[in-house]
Amino acid sequence: MKKMKKRIISLAALLIAFAVSADAIIVQADAPYKTYTVDGYGYVLETQTAYLPYETITKVGEEALNAPTDFTLLDDGYMYILDSGNARVVVSDMEANLITTFGEGVLVNPRGIYVTPEHICYVADRDARSIFVFDENGELMQTYGKPTAPLYGETQDFLPLKVIANESGTMYIICESNTNGVVQISPVEGGTFLGYFGTNGTDPSLWNIIWRSIQTEAQRAKSRGNIPATPDNMAIDEKGLIYTVTRGEGRATLKRLNIAGINMIEPDYYEPVPAAVAVGNHDNVFVASQMGFIYEYNNDGDLLFVFGGSDDGQQRIGLSTKVEAIQVGIDDKIYVLDSDKAQIQVYEPTEFTNYLHEALYLFSKGRYTQSKEPLTEVLKMNNLFDYANMAMGRALYKEENYSEAVYYARLAKDYEGYSDAFWEIRNNWLKHNLATVIILLIILFVLKKVISVLDKKKHILDKPRAAMHKVGEVKIIKQLRYMFYYMRHPIDGCYGIKREGRVSVLSANILLVIFMLFYIINKYFCGFLLKYVREGSYDIFSDIGTIVVMLVLVVGCNYLMCTINEGEGKFKHIYCSFIYSLGPYLVFMPFIFLLGHVVTFNEAFFVQFANLFMYVWIAVLIFIAIKEINNYKVKETFKIIGLTIFTILIACLLAFIIYVLWSQVFDFIQSVFGEVVYRIGS
Repeated sequence: MKKMKKRIISLAALLIAFAVSADAIIVQADAPYKTYTVDGYGYVLETQTAYLPYETITKVGEEALNAPTDFTLLDDGYMYILDSGNARVVVSDMEANLITTFGEGVLVNPRGIYVTPEHICYVADRDARSIFVFDENGELMQTYGKPTAPLYGETQDFLPLKVIANESGTMYIICESNTNGVVQISPVEGGTFLGYFGTNGTDPSLWNIIWRSIQTEAQRAKSRGNIPATPDNMAIDEKGLIYTVTRGEGRATLKRLNIAGINMIEPDYYEPVPAAVAVGNHDNVFVASQMGFIYEYNNDGDLLFVFGGSDDGQQRIGLSTKVEAIQVGIDDKIYVLDSDKAQIQVYEPTEFTNYLHEALYLFSKGRYTQSKEPLTEVLKMNNLFDYANMAMGRALYKEENYSEAVYYARLAKDYEGYSDAFWEIRNNWLKHNLATVIILLIILFVLKKVISVLDKKKHILDKPRAAMHKVGEVKIIKQLRYMFYYMRHPIDGCYGIKREGRVSVLSANILLVIFMLFYIINKYFCGFLLKYVREGSYDIFSDIGTIVVMLVLVVGCNYLMCTINEGEGKFKHIYCSFIYSLGPYLVFMPFIFLLGHVVTFNEAFFVQFANLFMYVWIAVLIFIAIKEINNYKVKETFKIIGLTIFTILIACLLAFIIYVLWSQVFDFIQSVFGEVVYRIGS
């Protein structure tokens, strides 16, 4: 999620087999790449091969393609290829048998094509500055040029690159350098400009706001952040929803726009340089990168697969050089157009993917019980495939099997599904046990009152009270208990640490060990909804080392700054006061830990507020400790804190430099030693 921009590395080429037909050159092979998915923690993981290279179309009949830039597949088995280098449209069947060509003498530099089910063909021609519309026989029907409406912009050029059309014939056109959005033109009255659609936003980051505030008017006008990006490609589904891809837009790289131009999808992992987008047959979406990587998402934008890759010049089947377009056939085969190779790569889904697609479709349509059968098959092949576990959990939730739903939600890291199922489990438990809990509380209350009365009359608690008092008078216990006094009276508490010796380094070390223990327990065993580390992943020694290093840095740098700036505190006093300032963590964390195991998403703010309250309390105690231990004023305290932070940064930078230098020295010694061994051996 939130943190990955990892490139997929393609593997060594496997066995390549050639199959030649009479009308077309088609080659077949196994996959020369790995398939990846993203788990619930945002990690990229290898998974089963989702698609295998099925064939590669290098010719249509006897016609070779020249720098093709776009193509369209129709459900009736026709394929329209925009043969841009030859300024024509090539029509074939799915076996690459040539049917016809058209557009010669009309097209100049065509870049985009869209064909309706009725075989009405729209071609976006950049250099002709026109949209050409051909009928089913390839005859020119209509030509649309630059809109004359003032809203379009008098100085705005019309350089169409891509075009699609909805059922009513309204065209959506991507124009080069037009940052206003997708151009909408209605066929009414020879072409009526309807406005701009799906305009990309500008970067509203805090840094850009600050930077633009200090720029001149001329600088702001030229600023890149002030200009929306132009979409790179688009597609339309059967519902009329428009899909666009735009490079450099982060999570908005892929958009699904409704009729109002509002985005309805946000992918959890995105391709930074997308080239094309296509809509699948199972409420899924495909995005192809310019370098040949293919991303498949479900309807919610969850990444299912990443496969494919860039060809290094060895002409390996299934790898691309420069992708221009992607389409999905009715048989779920994926067709990818490579303009550099002038060919179309075809990928066939594996059995694993077919089961997943079936489950995907059933699940998206709300047929949860029916989706369980294909999901079961998917999980037999890969029981750690997160999407399948998520969907299974949601299906079980709909069947009111909440305990099993929680199990699958945990496997899939599906926090929302877990929260819903856990709420039902908790609700059912309360329905069956609330009366018992209330009765037990009443019994405990009555028992407390009875014991209190008996203690007043018979003094039955005198001996336990005396024993507790005796234990409390033990020196180390008194020093540990001083933490509670320090939390409530930090100014007097600092005086007790500095002047009265109310604590010791030993007691501070014990509290530090307890702090480490609480931190580790909460990090790895907290409630599922609050857990941010990978399930089953433990790095305890690293955690302890981090705490120790951070403590040494903070205390050491603060002591150094206080000493330089006439502070009165000794290292022992500063160390002990800092450790005792962690008291709120030691007091509240056990309760926060327990609370985290019983809350759902709706109540998670209770835990968040408790954590915020606890950390603010700690910060206040540390501030008071620095002030009182060193006898500073408030202004001087802020100054020391700033100097301490600066010193910590300098220390980290110095440690990094030493590490880099030592690594270079070590590598040098290792290379010299290796050379000596080699010469002795030879």
